Amino acid sequence: MSARSELELAGQVVELVRRLGGPAAQAEAVVTRADLALTRFANSGIHQNVSESTVGVRLRVHLDGRTAAGGGSVVTADGLSALVERTLVAARLCPPDPGWPGLTAPVPVPQAPSVDEATAQAEPDQRADRVGAFVAAAGGLSTAGYCRTAHRSSAFANSAGHSAYGRSVEAAMDGIARRDGADGVARRSADRLSDLDGAELGAQAAAKAQAAADPVELPPGHYEVVFEPAAVADLLQNLSFYGFNGKRYNERQSFAEPGAAQFDRAVTVVDDPLGGSGLPFDAEGTGRRALTLVEAGTTRAVAHDRRTATEAGTESTGHAVAGGATWGPMPRNLRLSGAAAGPASAAGRSTTGAAAGAVVDADTAGLVAGVRRGLLVTDLWYTRVLDPKSLVVTGLTRNGVWLIEDGTVVRAVRDLRFTESYPRALGPGAVLGLGARAVRQPERVDGAWWAAPSLRLASWHFTGGASG
Repeated sequence: MSARSELELAGQVVELVRRLGGPAAQAEAVVTRADLALTRFANSGIHQNVSESTVGVRLRVHLDGRTAAGGGSVVTADGLSALVERTLVAARLCPPDPGWPGLTAPVPVPQAPSVDEATAQAEPDQRADRVGAFVAAAGGLSTAGYCRTAHRSSAFANSAGHSAYGRSVEAAMDGIARRDGADGVARRSADRLSDLDGAELGAQAAAKAQAAADPVELPPGHYEVVFEPAAVADLLQNLSFYGFNGKRYNERQSFAEPGAAQFDRAVTVVDDPLGGSGLPFDAEGTGRRALTLVEAGTTRAVAHDRRTATEAGTESTGHAVAGGATWGPMPRNLRLSGAAAGPASAAGRSTTGAAAGAVVDADTAGLVAGVRRGLLVTDLWYTRVLDPKSLVVTGLTRNGVWLIEDGTVVRAVRDLRFTESYPRALGPGAVLGLGARAVRQPERVDGAWWAAPSLRLASWHFTGGASG
């Protein structure tokens, strides 16, 4: 499917709404083609290679003061007619929608970044080569994971005469190495498959698995922590969904207070959808641009779509998502940056015994070197929000935790449960250092990525063992 045919399909859907719903019907349509390919491995061998190519149509209509949305994957004339008809029926049955903000006017959208055609057209053997390199670098440890590539193209049209088109590509690798029940993990997301080094990731995963042997129990309490990028990505995801969300902000369910110094001065958070090969428009056709959410510790903005912007008396920031009336607009391409840690010292790289290999990059080593007593944490997972307003979250550590003493990682620790307010943990005076390099993590939801450096925090509240 070409850009022309996708735009034509979106236009056809809008015209069908006009014809079947009458001239007063307002409509917006998005047509997306997704080419996804996945190479999975387990027990150190590839066991599955799959690919799919799908076309999806998403439609939203506003008729007689009521709004409804629908979607489908049948793009024949009959299929499109059926989609329009059932969406119009739904609109007539919906309650009135007094907050309808209207359609995006015909305005230019930013130029989409170019995409890597080699990644868009990647073959199975190119993913398999990276899997093979990962397995070989693990040195005989049992490995499992995946390498995947994705190519998406999307066209937008509405009955106000606005249209837009864009493409995105992504490659990602995520794998574990296992030794005697201890897992080491390495993962990376990139805009080019050529930027993924399977051997580097496999060696990192194996080193962490070796270092995670014979963990000890630690008592609950507040510990200084060094989070690796994967753990920091969880902080960014929850800050995005629950804090910088314009719907939650309007409903006073967000911690965000634009203009207030809510974070440490070392923290700057920017949503940068075009920093990689992202789409240049959102679900409402609004152009997407970089948005600074936190600048040197001060909250500057929250994300808005057309509905929440109208309620707040401002303009959309280009963050509409499908289902936004329910979930709200969410910035999903956050980059954390700030004052970087100094260069890694010999103490930061030093480890002893089974803990050798826990620190796999210079950024993390530089942060570890300054810790008198604390923990090095690889992953946060199964995180659940207890209080959205203060963003108190509970969850577990995963894939490796280590005790740090006098700037040295000394031994592995059993997984711990935590309960912590993410804004408080990043608050004024709480951030003791950031790594210089932000690592993109594989997307957690469709179209999202989080660029996170290693991070050193003064305190994190661990409430007990993972089984407690």
